[in-house]
Amino acid sequence: MKNEILVVGSVALDGIESPAGKAVNALGGSAVYFSLSAAHFAPVRLCGAAGADFPEKYHRLIEGAGVNTEGLETLPGKTFRWEGSYSPDFRTATSRKTELNVFEHFRPALSAPERACPALFLANIDPRLQLHVLSKMKRPRIVACDSMNMWIQRSRAALLKLLRKVDIFFVNEDEARQLTGEHNHVRAGRAALALGPKAVVVKKGDYGAAVFSGDKMCSLCAYPVAAVADTTGAGDTFAGGFMGYIAGSRAPRAFGELKAALAFGTVMGSFAVESFGAQGLAAVTRKQIARRLKEYKAIASL
Repeated sequence: MKNEILVVGSVALDGIESPAGKAVNALGGSAVYFSLSAAHFAPVRLCGAAGADFPEKYHRLIEGAGVNTEGLETLPGKTFRWEGSYSPDFRTATSRKTELNVFEHFRPALSAPERACPALFLANIDPRLQLHVLSKMKRPRIVACDSMNMWIQRSRAALLKLLRKVDIFFVNEDEARQLTGEHNHVRAGRAALALGPKAVVVKKGDYGAAVFSGDKMCSLCAYPVAAVADTTGAGDTFAGGFMGYIAGSRAPRAFGELKAALAFGTVMGSFAVESFGAQGLAAVTRKQIARRLKEYKAIASL
């Protein structure tokens, strides 16, 4: 399909504690959050690895959302697991346990349909693995990637090599500062842009997000959510909404389209934080998305 997206990333079972309560074995992982968000706008293929303990109900939920899971391998052993808690204002996350399990040695063998996908999202995984996946693709129309502080510290050379090959780089505010040495998010965004990507999206949590491309930038506020339950995966969900819109665009690198995609990502991220885990994203309807997008455009004066 001309707007099909391949996402390569983690599939996880999360243990979460927040001011709103607790969740055990919640559906998580960067590729899952991204897929369930992007699938509302474009066909998605998920490439990842789960263990034998991954619940069948979650597999059915992902497939039921319209995500192609032919690339989701089930391997002997346990699924990637993360446990953490959030401060009362949700601005500080404390990791209590991270077990990579089957994801530690995951190396995807892409199928022909996966290699032919016109849009590729390299979720938060080792930049060396991201480069490996990109090298197997057949001239994708649009390539985007995400990263995190650990890779910026441990695999900086590989990440810098990757950034010269991608169209869109997603990074949160703290990571942009770490990568570029610039404290101000505007200077950090522009400095990240100078590293090679065609566009940089800086995620600022409940302060919104900004996109940088060429000599232009646009910063939008967050959608106001009254009852936040869990912010895990909000950035991946944001990227899913953003890329779901961009994948169907006739001019995916045009600044006007990047600005529009920013709104779609913001709205999808707002749904993610309202419930624990990724499963709530599958229950969101197109009608709800359209209504919230209309509300958001009025709020942001778009």
